[in-house]
Amino acid sequence: MLPPMACGESWEELKYREVFEEELSALEHRRQRDPTCSVSDIEAVLETLYLMDGNNQDGRGNPRQIGLDATIAAYEQFLCEWRRQLSTASPLSMEKK
Repeated sequence: MLPPMACGESWEELKYREVFEEELSALEHRRQRDPTCSVSDIEAVLETLYLMDGNNQDGRGNPRQIGLDATIAAYEQFLCEWRRQLSTASPLSMEKK
């Protein structure tokens, strides 16, 4: 659950934070529960998100763009952290590349 809006936090900032935290939580849950989940799986989804972001010919509106921006940021952060963990892990623990 998100804390209440901080003083001066706009609805856009609240929405971004909400989506970001939900996506990050879902990714962490997937990684823990799905033994087939790999870095390349998450990279593939992120590539699709980048394509969706670029395909905004008709305009998606501010709320939907905020959601997409937050989702992309969550995937980027998740991948960065996972790669960092892999780079510092012992060779025996790198089976889920």
